Amino acid sequence: DVCSSDLLACKSAGLSARQWQALLLDSRTLAALGLSFGGALLAAAVNTVAGLGIAWVLVRYRFPGRALFDAIVDLPFALPTAVAGIALAQVYAPDGWLGRWLPFQVAYAKPGVLVAMMFVGLPFVVRTLQPVLQDLDPDIEDAAASLGATAAQTFWQVTLPSLRPALIMAFTLAFARAVGEYG
Repeated sequence: DVCSSDLLACKSAGLSARQWQALLLDSRTLAALGLSFGGALLAAAVNTVAGLGIAWVLVRYRFPGRALFDAIVDLPFALPTAVAGIALAQVYAPDGWLGRWLPFQVAYAKPGVLVAMMFVGLPFVVRTLQPVLQDLDPDIEDAAASLGATAAQTFWQVTLPSLRPALIMAFTLAFARAVGEYG
């Protein structure tokens, strides 16, 4: 009999509704869900803003080392998640390259989970926004400037509305990757 074993599915199938409710409302369950989904939301929001900036720089500017910078964006795609987690833990450990200089614990703490979630989600944002930025007609931005719009007005009223669907998709991909890999 399959369900006479200690399989998780068998154990959970035998729980009553009251036991399920107790498990779902347990403080540890709520803390885990809060870190998983709350952390993924925060990481995706940060990635969306940072990824827009990175994609903007990669599309609009030419500079020495651009190809290397562009390749580094893809690093989380190339690294297995476990390797990325171990590497980040070593870098942010109290005696790590960056961890020794930080006034608070990152590795093996909530900030470390957020850093890992941001690390794996950022390339999705950049690679989603890059082709959309490349396809935007610069003449529209030039026309706004010729009509007296400031750079900020042009960005907020001309460029950003064109990017809105791609930004929503980029956010969604970063959120899904964070939940899927570390949630």
